[in-house]
Amino acid sequence: MAKIKLTKGELKRQRDALKQFQRYLPTLQLKKQQLQLEILQQTSLLQEKKQILIKKRQAIEPWAGLLADPQVDLKLFLKPEKIITRLKNIAGTDIPVFDTVEFHIVDYDLFAMPLWLDLAIEALKEAIILNKAILVLGEGISILRHQLRITAQRVNLFEKVKIPSAEENIRLIKIYIGDQMANAVGRSKIAKRKIEEFILEGAIA
Repeated sequence: MAKIKLTKGELKRQRDALKQFQRYLPTLQLKKQQLQLEILQQTSLLQEKKQILIKKRQAIEPWAGLLADPQVDLKLFLKPEKIITRLKNIAGTDIPVFDTVEFHIVDYDLFAMPLWLDLAIEALKEAIILNKAILVLGEGISILRHQLRITAQRVNLFEKVKIPSAEENIRLIKIYIGDQMANAVGRSKIAKRKIEEFILEGAIA
């Protein structure tokens, strides 16, 4: 720990610093709680989306063999053109929120294509959209967890280092100044006594 000056000026600086730490700490603690709560909510939503995607895939499996039809290149109909997201602010931290996926539109002859094509395109688009939503949720959770680690470190720094250090510095400075004042009072009494002795001796002489 750096050596502190045992002065009244330093005492004021340490008191001001302590007030600032004590004022800022509740804000950090609140931010930490908000981040923890949002991570729980986002993680729950992520698990929910994953379960829905599993069910979608299971629903596709019975007719998945049709997708190998050489007459149809499904990739043409399933090209994501744009993933639309927006930002959500959580305790000062921006995370992406998934909205939807826009696909490249392909015109095709309904009479020339198999009857199952429309249903297959719709089902696979839903699965792709869910998968993109899961990726965006994962990205948001990762950002929140990173911010939570930083915030938790700051809370610990204030609680375990900054505030105790300032309190200890104030205690040491007050003890030193108190001792100095006591010594000054003692010296003043001695000086007065000496003066009185000199005056008294002079009067006797």
